[in-house]
Amino acid sequence: MAQKQAARAARMLGRAFGFTRLIVELGVFSSLAFSLALFIVAIVQAYHTIGDAFQHLGEPETTKHLLVAAVEQADTLLVGVALLIIGLGLQGLFVGRLQNVPEWLHVDSFDDLKQKLLGVVVTALAVNFFAVALEWTGDNSILVYGAAIAAVILAVGVYSSVLSRLHGPPAHAESGKVDADAHP
Repeated sequence: MAQKQAARAARMLGRAFGFTRLIVELGVFSSLAFSLALFIVAIVQAYHTIGDAFQHLGEPETTKHLLVAAVEQADTLLVGVALLIIGLGLQGLFVGRLQNVPEWLHVDSFDDLKQKLLGVVVTALAVNFFAVALEWTGDNSILVYGAAIAAVILAVGVYSSVLSRLHGPPAHAESGKVDADAHP
């Protein structure tokens, strides 16, 4: 009798944990939807900006406007990539390893997902600062803004370093695989 109750409790617990996979799938879907939306927005904005630039060829502000728009598009795409990495990482961690994705997108642990995301965040911050610097008018506010971004990047770097020391190298590094990005 006790074994039947224990087996029934185990089945109920298994169903409850199975439901959490559905919750994660909803998060994966929303992350991928936002990523796709950002990519589409960036493409449409690029189309309009480039079309507008061709209508104003030779005007002094056209090149600067095009450059700022290109950097802002890169920032939008980086956020889209971050959401893509989050979605694919959560899918791989909670539901199952993904097929047909590059090896560097495979996530072996939650810490691995955080490290991948931190790299994209630091790059997005740097690109964002570059966009602001392109539109800089000469006042001192850019120094404060730059210092704030530098502080965040430094904090992320320290956190990332501590995280990697606490948890050791990623699983693919321990298995003897060589990271393609590690060598020039």
